[in-house]
Amino acid sequence: MAILSTMMKRSSILLLLPAVLVSAQTFQRLGTCPTLGCVIPPDQTDFLAGQHFDIRLEVHAPVNGSEAFNEGVPDDAFTFCIEKVGSKKGCVDAAKFFGVKEPALEKWTFDYFEDLFAQDAGSASVVNVASKAFRGLSLREPGEYLAKLSYYGGMQTVAHWAVPKPVTKRTAKNVIFFIGDGMTQNMITAARLIGHKSINGRYQTLMQMDQMEVLGHQMTHSIDSFITDSANSASALMSGKKCSSGSLNVWGDSTPTPFDDPKMETIAELFKRKRGGPIGMVSTAQIADATPASLCAHTRDRGTYAANVFEYLHSPQDLNSTLAWPTGCGGVDVIFGGGAEQFVAGKGSWEGKDFYQEFAKAGYNVVQNKTQLEGLSGSKKALGIFTVSHLSKWLDRHVYTNNLSGQKNSPTGDGSDATDQPGLKDMTLKAIEILHAQAKKNNTGFFLMSEAASIDKMMHVLDYDRALGELLELDDTIRATIQYLKEIGEEDDTLIVVTADHGHGFDVFGGADTKYLAEQDTDRAKRRAVGIYEQSGLSGYQVVSGSLPNNNTVVFGDQGPNFPVTWNPRYAFAAGFGGTPDHREGYVVNSGGIRQPTAEEEDGFVANPNDQPNGFHASGTLPPSSGQGVHSLTDVSVFANGPGSDAFRGVYNNVDIFFKIANALGLAGGD
Repeated sequence: MAILSTMMKRSSILLLLPAVLVSAQTFQRLGTCPTLGCVIPPDQTDFLAGQHFDIRLEVHAPVNGSEAFNEGVPDDAFTFCIEKVGSKKGCVDAAKFFGVKEPALEKWTFDYFEDLFAQDAGSASVVNVASKAFRGLSLREPGEYLAKLSYYGGMQTVAHWAVPKPVTKRTAKNVIFFIGDGMTQNMITAARLIGHKSINGRYQTLMQMDQMEVLGHQMTHSIDSFITDSANSASALMSGKKCSSGSLNVWGDSTPTPFDDPKMETIAELFKRKRGGPIGMVSTAQIADATPASLCAHTRDRGTYAANVFEYLHSPQDLNSTLAWPTGCGGVDVIFGGGAEQFVAGKGSWEGKDFYQEFAKAGYNVVQNKTQLEGLSGSKKALGIFTVSHLSKWLDRHVYTNNLSGQKNSPTGDGSDATDQPGLKDMTLKAIEILHAQAKKNNTGFFLMSEAASIDKMMHVLDYDRALGELLELDDTIRATIQYLKEIGEEDDTLIVVTADHGHGFDVFGGADTKYLAEQDTDRAKRRAVGIYEQSGLSGYQVVSGSLPNNNTVVFGDQGPNFPVTWNPRYAFAAGFGGTPDHREGYVVNSGGIRQPTAEEEDGFVANPNDQPNGFHASGTLPPSSGQGVHSLTDVSVFANGPGSDAFRGVYNNVDIFFKIANALGLAGGD
């Protein structure tokens, strides 16, 4: 794509003093700023024509440490100008360039650790800062721009920005964006193995993702790390901008509060502002979690859950009236997921308010279980919160249903159990029904993000069976969505995109005789149960003999033939990944609930002796402070159907997905 090639051609101009160091590992003074002068948005940023964004300028004066400079006094007389490459005007003062007032000077102090030795010694480096912030700007003319910050009488930081030529002709009326959180191609192939029957190496049925029109791959690096988390990776998809770890639709700055960092406009905000169409978010996680929040929230700290919910109903400027921001989601039309703790009045909600009531007063239908969800009409906006925290997993809702009891997770907050929970398919189809009904009134089209959140959450706790159950549920939802779009006459007008925000280093490497493994006495003997190559055998999840215990059986009439017949065969798949803590492995499904692979001791996490007790010890590869598996570097697949889908072929950066969707919707240009 032109955007990617443009980014590759540009080079960064950084004029530094010899004393300034650039850290390669995690201990960075500021992820968006390797020099003492910070231009945010940083170098290598692309903007959709007319997309809103903020600018933050920071000049740092470290008081101590290896970067100590100017006796800790920051240069508050710095200058900042913008030059459009090819223009005869040269570099124009930024306030004049954007036609705004010069912002006020701000000052503050922060500290950080330079490396592990400084952290062990508790020796923090202190940094004094002089700063200015421009709010609610946009670049409308395509081309390349140089943003130049000059400071300390000769130092300069130059950021290269680009605005690709706008594609203003709309090819898609609607977009449905599926995110399998943490989903890799290796997980998809494992899900196919257990969910679809094969004969002599040939599958008799395929997953819906296997049958999509277009396949591509996206790279997931964040701005300050080659390993990303869900917040900044999802923000890249939604805004087309690289963010710092833990950030949602902001470039992380060094200010004390997470709510004043420079923001960027999301695809949902653009769609609302330019099309006036309804938007929706669906997730099997708590709805304020990172991926659903990436649709609308703006914060440096993904954990500001109450504020995220506030933004779903209001706007960033309502959150902080001193920070002008000309756009926002301003009332997400459909919100379905978990996370009742942010809605029930109390310490988890914004200002302790009852946000069920806040949404009801704003004209929303509010529902709290699957039965109520099924009864919703498309006449009003809808809020459905179905559990405290994350929704129960597919495997527990459909196979090991006893695990739904004793959770005290009712969305009412009364301490009862949420036993009538919808699944991803239930929520997604109802969301489409409501959004379609509202979009028809003004022929605006709609935008929906639907997330299978617990693929990732179960991979973190090494519960591979539940993770693959969630993935199969996502695939079943995509299949049902395509069929539903055909029924309502919207298939030809709807772009469907399916991808992940990041991956885990998971793969299947063989089979395991779980009965033999359990009966061996030593770890080394237990590992003989793992069969590789010709000894790995065939999938026991579809081809079974004899009768099955009821709790291992999925009735096809309830779910269709795209799920395992049994979840706990004697001959199971053997899998794992590299970034794990110490744990035990027996390759059996945890029928009693979500796996808990580690236990915390004084010096860190150790293998939980009560998890997979018949398994063998597997030494971890992570620091002892990590009690879960972590994300990996792997590229992730992108699948697409419908108008605009051809743009998703090939290999590209995660930020390019925003531009591909925006181009399909014709959102570029104008204010």
